[in-house]
Amino acid sequence: MSLLRMEFKWMIVLLLLFGTIFTIISSKIVVNDSFSSGQERATDLHKSHVIKSIQSEDGDIIDCIDIYKQPAFDHPALKDHKIQLRPSHDVKTENTSASKKMYVGRNIGSPVTVTTQTWHKSGSCPKGTIPIRRTQTNYGSKGQSDSNYARKTPVLLHNEKQANESKKLYLLQTNHSLAILHADGFAYMGAKGDIRVWNPKVELDDEYSTSQVALKSGPYYDYEAIEAGWADPATSNWWVQYGETINIGYWPHDLFALLKFHAQTVQWGGEVYSPRVGTHPHTSTAMGNGQFPDYVFGNSGSIKRMRVVENNMVLRLPQWVNGWSDEYDCYGIFYLSDYVEEPEFYFGGPGRNPVCP
Repeated sequence: MSLLRMEFKWMIVLLLLFGTIFTIISSKIVVNDSFSSGQERATDLHKSHVIKSIQSEDGDIIDCIDIYKQPAFDHPALKDHKIQLRPSHDVKTENTSASKKMYVGRNIGSPVTVTTQTWHKSGSCPKGTIPIRRTQTNYGSKGQSDSNYARKTPVLLHNEKQANESKKLYLLQTNHSLAILHADGFAYMGAKGDIRVWNPKVELDDEYSTSQVALKSGPYYDYEAIEAGWADPATSNWWVQYGETINIGYWPHDLFALLKFHAQTVQWGGEVYSPRVGTHPHTSTAMGNGQFPDYVFGNSGSIKRMRVVENNMVLRLPQWVNGWSDEYDCYGIFYLSDYVEEPEFYFGGPGRNPVCP
């Protein structure tokens, strides 16, 4: 019985110019000195590359690393990589009444409000460096090594019938419960969405709950995926943007095989990882804010302003979408598209409850 591994690409070249830590782990190449990459590093790793350290009032230590010596370049595929400081092409927006509402309240060319973090109160990183949150030694108590801290657990699936036929056969991915809106049928060069951020309950340390926009290529049992981005038509690097104008960094195309030039599918929605999904007793780790989809008052996980980028490099509404929930009694979905100019996707749930014991 062979075992196949899903590939999640966490290596992004960060070009930090502004400064907020995202939980994008490990080797993304950064080009921005105020958006902290979320690339946690070991306390004894790359000390010689630290230009400045900032002690945050919330206990975090932020190390300012030379942009050309960031951890992304530890990967052998990036040994001779040359940093791309900006995209070679600007993604345009389709001229529709719905797309015009994307900019209501501000001019298209005006700057977006940049998210700040607590560590900004204590200082900033010098030009030419990127901020990386230092891995604290107490994280090891959760049974994770420094190199794996805060990473998504790799997806492992058998390509034959599972040994335990009575358990989790209806999950697309073992130990993963999805509640998503799915688009396919085109060669996708990118995708976006506005995710409403919550702080869901996570029951155990080896579980996680996430809301995401993902681009994937390959069959469900052997695929590559990145979470949000668009492909530069000149370099094929997958860029990550914040708002409509701020370039955080990119995944170099050298890291991919199936995603080297485009994605086959786009998914918006939520995901819960736990060994106790698809079985009883079910985990009580929540998705969204722990509420089932609420399209009336918006009191649930939601994604709005969903767009895809196809070969013409124009942001447009996806033409064909389908909703999917692995466990609709545990985590629900609702796609609102009728009689509205801008489709909205609602998702989430509490996990274990009377109908999901």
